[in-house]
Amino acid sequence: MEKVKFKGGAMLAPVPPVMVTCGSGDSANIITVAWTGILNTQPPKTYISVRPSRHSHHLIKESGEFVLNLTPSTLVRAADFCGMYTGAKVDKFAKCKLTKLTVEEVSVPLIAECPMSLCCRVTDVVPLGTHDMFIADIVAVYADDTLLDEKGKLHMSRAGLCAYAHGEYFALGRRIGGFGFSAKKKRK
Repeated sequence: MEKVKFKGGAMLAPVPPVMVTCGSGDSANIITVAWTGILNTQPPKTYISVRPSRHSHHLIKESGEFVLNLTPSTLVRAADFCGMYTGAKVDKFAKCKLTKLTVEEVSVPLIAECPMSLCCRVTDVVPLGTHDMFIADIVAVYADDTLLDEKGKLHMSRAGLCAYAHGEYFALGRRIGGFGFSAKKKRK
């Protein structure tokens, strides 16, 4: 097998196409971001990278808050739409028929139709060139009760999440292992 070399580029995949809510009240907006992830466990920290030219950039910078709404496959069309159009001209909640849900921890609404939402407060803004990285503390997590079993254990496999890879969306499929499964001893 041979490898083909490309110049350095943003080609990590798959990534989560999260619908990030920002702003509040009538100025609440949604921007779809694939450049996000977890930075730290304690305290729980995440990040998003947003171009300074985006309408949502100033909303996040102004309020210092955003919410990562994990996108299920059923909302992939809405996620794509929210990544294509500017909230300066379009009410994305109305256009995509998404429901704003108010919470205590941040002034930014959640998207009620998303199975899980991470409420975030910005701690740092790092200019990186084409994008600014908003580093944030995760101050609360909201999950649909349907993701919990009778003992209260969270099952992300029930969320029906999607992924994004090099310009295409994919539904996450079957489970192929769990953390630490490669080190477990086989039963006889």
